[in-house]
Amino acid sequence: MTSMHRRDMIGAGLALAASPALAADTKLAFKVPDGACDCHYHIYDPRFPYNPAAMLKPPFATVSDYRALQARLGTSRSVMVQPSTYGIDNRCLMDVLAQLGPDARAVCVVNSAVTDAELKSLHAAGVRGVRVQFGLGNPVSKDEIAPLAKRIAPMGWHMQFNMPPDQLPPLESLLLGLPVPVIIDHLGRATDTTSAHYKTVRKLLDSGHGWVKVSGAYLYGKSGPPDYADASSAARGYIAAAPERCVWGSDWPHPDATKPANLKPVPMPDDVNLINLFSRWVPDEKLRHRILVENPEKIYGFDPKSRPKAKA
Repeated sequence: MTSMHRRDMIGAGLALAASPALAADTKLAFKVPDGACDCHYHIYDPRFPYNPAAMLKPPFATVSDYRALQARLGTSRSVMVQPSTYGIDNRCLMDVLAQLGPDARAVCVVNSAVTDAELKSLHAAGVRGVRVQFGLGNPVSKDEIAPLAKRIAPMGWHMQFNMPPDQLPPLESLLLGLPVPVIIDHLGRATDTTSAHYKTVRKLLDSGHGWVKVSGAYLYGKSGPPDYADASSAARGYIAAAPERCVWGSDWPHPDATKPANLKPVPMPDDVNLINLFSRWVPDEKLRHRILVENPEKIYGFDPKSRPKAKA
């Protein structure tokens, strides 16, 4: 290991230890059910080199760190999302799935160069979707979306989208016409219920074709913790419209809050506050169970007959 890597690892460990992500102050405000799934988090492992061109190069955050987070949140299933930092190199993702076993799934990033054999290998490991992200390197182009969707449809995968809000409405017709389910990241970056991008997400939900991650409330609004009131209005709107196609995610370890290059950082959130915020969006216990447990079983293929016990 180079001296630079040693410094990076030491700095990463100090950053994680000091962040709210692993603090022990906030307490869970509700009983997290068995089989609850964190449907959006990232792993940054020093064994796997970052893409040199990546805009986000956050501190390392390993599977061991994530297990500590699960112990705080109570979640017992998880869906790792390939971060932009690794581009189309899914080796870290595959390693995470091997470490976490049958209670984990993942969403990869591949482009049109991916082979059928690679797709089969990813599926066997636990991958259930392809992420398309504009604004952070764009490893998948707009022209590749429809051809990729046709290739992954026979495997029962979905496509997951994250992009600046002004880029979402122009893709509305394309997304509605894809032959796979469409999941929109982080509330579609909506901070109210009147914006064009909120309305596009609602059209996807209302069509029965779209899903949304009610995650990332801390990312884009002007109002702060603990309620993130502006983003929360969008979350409540989505949940009221289509609770059967909403999933929740922590977005740990919050790469946007680690002083990303050329981007404005956001304040580091407290992860327990984020899941408590979700419980305030969804005060009904049965509906919370649906979003945390049943919906992830449907879209990611977890076994409803084998729900792991809550961690907390």
